[in-house]
This record gives sequence, structure tokens and C-alpha cells, in this order.
Amino acid sequence: MAAPQDKVIVTCAITGAIHTPTMSPHLPITADEIAREAIAAAQAGASIVHLHARNPENGQPSQDPALFRAFLPAIAERSDVVINLTTGGAPNMLVEERLQPALQLKPEVASLNMGSMNFGLYPMLGRYKEFLHDWERPYLEGSEDRVFRNTFKEIRYILESCEDNGTRFEIECYDTSHLYTAAHFVDRGILKPPFFLQTVFGLLGGIGTHPDDVMHMRRTAERLFGKDYYWSVLGAGRSQIPISSMAAAMGGNVRVGLEDSLWDGPGKLATSNAQQVRRIVAVLESLNLEVATPDEARAMLRLKGRESVAF
Repeated sequence: MAAPQDKVIVTCAITGAIHTPTMSPHLPITADEIAREAIAAAQAGASIVHLHARNPENGQPSQDPALFRAFLPAIAERSDVVINLTTGGAPNMLVEERLQPALQLKPEVASLNMGSMNFGLYPMLGRYKEFLHDWERPYLEGSEDRVFRNTFKEIRYILESCEDNGTRFEIECYDTSHLYTAAHFVDRGILKPPFFLQTVFGLLGGIGTHPDDVMHMRRTAERLFGKDYYWSVLGAGRSQIPISSMAAAMGGNVRVGLEDSLWDGPGKLATSNAQQVRRIVAVLESLNLEVATPDEARAMLRLKGRESVAF
């Protein structure tokens, strides 16, 4: 069994590196937009906000720490939400670039993909005849022949580089093999409990969205990690709320946000991250489940505390 918990951690992924500005006018791009969306998501019930940065002029994903510094202080000043920074960046970035925000800014939590994988965004091309910015079409087209790279050496490099910062990790697992990779680093003594496992469903190149897929990932995690882990799920696109609801009913934690899905219903764009948070909070309440406050999430995951970050 996973670690016992009385409350559900709700993560909200604010902007990500998958969707492009053409896809939704509501996708946060600038520092002010990202900060505003993160604060509103926290007010709506998010325990954790997961953050990427974008070039404010054209919306292109960027791991420039200066862009993160442009919005992190505002979030920290106006909310006690747990801040989680990406080390995934975008699939076309090298590990040294991807690591810089977490390395320099020392967040309480950082994400970490547990392996290399095909990361197919190109099917989205067929939905749009024109794009707002020149970079969008080649970025999507290139994903047909692009591998998101995270080798064993690169995973070790990220874990060891951030060890002195006291940053803990959201371990992102897009397939069963990634759970076994996490177990490998546990065996080596590099990854230490409690583990916050984020199992990802519905991205082309990873595991699917069938209920059997969700159960298989949960059973494998149970066998490998026992009571040393907290299980969380995210479903991409239209699978976001159904998979989150399923996992919540099974005792898991959940992640929503515009990074993972731009939608609030069939053919209806979500107008904000807070809208998606409110929707999943309503599901949790209907199941008689309580949402963890940021400080309760900190206690569950044994985080170092918001006073120990570098922003």
C-alpha cells in the first residue's frame, strides 16, 4: 500500500511546454500571467503549482532562470503554495539547460522525468491552419523525429546536483519502465523516500489512458515502493478529469492544469487554471475527500519549507 494519507494533494501545472500560443488565448505566457494564474490556482485549492517559463514575446518555452525570477517572488509573496519547478523544460533542450532553474533557485520541489522517450506532439498540427508565431509549426513537426532525452547518467546528474539544495522531486513516470528506473535509483541510494510519483497517462509515446493502464501503474508502484511513496496522476487532454477522478477514488493524488489539458469540456476551452482546479476539487468533495493545504503537503512529502528557497 502507498503511504497512508488523510488528504489529497492537488497539483496544478500552469503552462508547460506542450501547448503553443495558437492553441488557446488563455495559455499563460508572460510573467504577470503565470504569476496571476498560479496564485488563482492556489486560491482555488491547489496544494502545489508546477511551473515552466516562456519567452514573453512569442510564448516559446524557455529555461532561462531570469524568466522564472520574474514571476516566482510575486507568487511566494501572495501565496504559501508549494512551488515546483520543471527540470523537463521542453523536449528539444539539453539537460544542462533544463536543470538551471531548479539548480539556481532551489525550490522545495522539482519535476524529474524517469527516462528518455518519444514525445509526439505532431498530431496537433492537423487542428490549426495557421500559427501565431514562426516557431510553433516546426516545434510540433519536429516531435515526430524527436526523443526527449533523460539517460541514467542525466537523471543521476539532476538528482546529485540538487542534493545540497534540499530539493525533493516529483518523479514523473510515463510508462512502467520509468517506475523500474526510479526503483533503480532507490537501490543505488540516490533517490530517497518518501517518493512523490506522478504517473502520466495519454501522451503519445507513453502509456495510454485505459483504466487497466492506470491500475497497472498503481500495482507496479505498490510492489516496488510499498509505503514509501505517494501516488499522483495526470491525464492528458480530455482524460484529465476522468483519470484524476479514478485515481482519487483509489486513494491517489491528482494533477490538473493548462500544461496537461486546455479543455474544460468537449469543444470548450478552459479559461483558466483555477477553473480546472475548482472542477477537480468539486470531484474530491463529492467523494468526501479533503484537499491538503500547502503546509499539509509539505509535511506529507517532508519538504524543506518555503523559507529555504532562493527566490
